Amino acid sequence: MAFGRNKILAVLAVVAGAVMLSAATANAATSAKAVEIRGEVIDTWCYFSGVMGGEDAVVGTAHHTCALWCAAGGIPVGVLTEDGDVYMVLKIEGEDPLAQSDAVMEIQSDVITAKGLHYVRDGVNYLVVEEVVANDGITNTNHLDYGPVPPNSFPKPKN
Repeated sequence: MAFGRNKILAVLAVVAGAVMLSAATANAATSAKAVEIRGEVIDTWCYFSGVMGGEDAVVGTAHHTCALWCAAGGIPVGVLTEDGDVYMVLKIEGEDPLAQSDAVMEIQSDVITAKGLHYVRDGVNYLVVEEVVANDGITNTNHLDYGPVPPNSFPKPKN
């Protein structure tokens, strides 16, 4: 036998220690903090990918219809705060996060104030919305600048 019993026990001890350290680090990184944030509910795919243009083109009324389609298709929504932070929304007011959420559809592109639990994992902000305490509706009427579909939302032909 290439590995003796002591070597196997030593390897298992190292693996167990690594797993315990990893679990302790994960638990420390994911402890919740109660917060109240204010910001626009956004479509995270278009916001982060740049597929529809710059950050100014994927918010407000210019992007509302697409944001609804993405939310209906299961793309996670986020809350973009006034200082530019994005909180990925995991759950809204007790709704099943894996089911189609009417609450998400009703507040897409709206500026809200939400109370909830804030988690940070690998540098990403996550939010479990316990209560939407204020909803100002869609306040960013940038369709006046971009039209109903931003002109930079169409892919450019490849040469």
